[in-house]
Amino acid sequence: MHYFAHQGVRKDENVRTTISLDPDIAAEVDRMHRQEGLGRSEAINTLARRGMAAVKAQAPYEFNPRPLRALIDLTNIAEVLDMTERGC
Repeated sequence: MHYFAHQGVRKDENVRTTISLDPDIAAEVDRMHRQEGLGRSEAINTLARRGMAAVKAQAPYEFNPRPLRALIDLTNIAEVLDMTERGC
């Protein structure tokens, strides 16, 4: 993808940019153009906004570590080996 950022562009100004789209994205843009009557730029903006909204809507991953407790006495090697041989 090619992206050319323009310094000093106001938020309310349109920025003309050259990009390369993967075939699946280009097909969706063309579908939106034909079926929904959107211009290609409008279709790309719509898809980008949907993607950004989906990322924002995802709950952040939460790591919640808990202490592990052994169910057997691991200091007694003979007992550990015996239990593993019995399939306990």
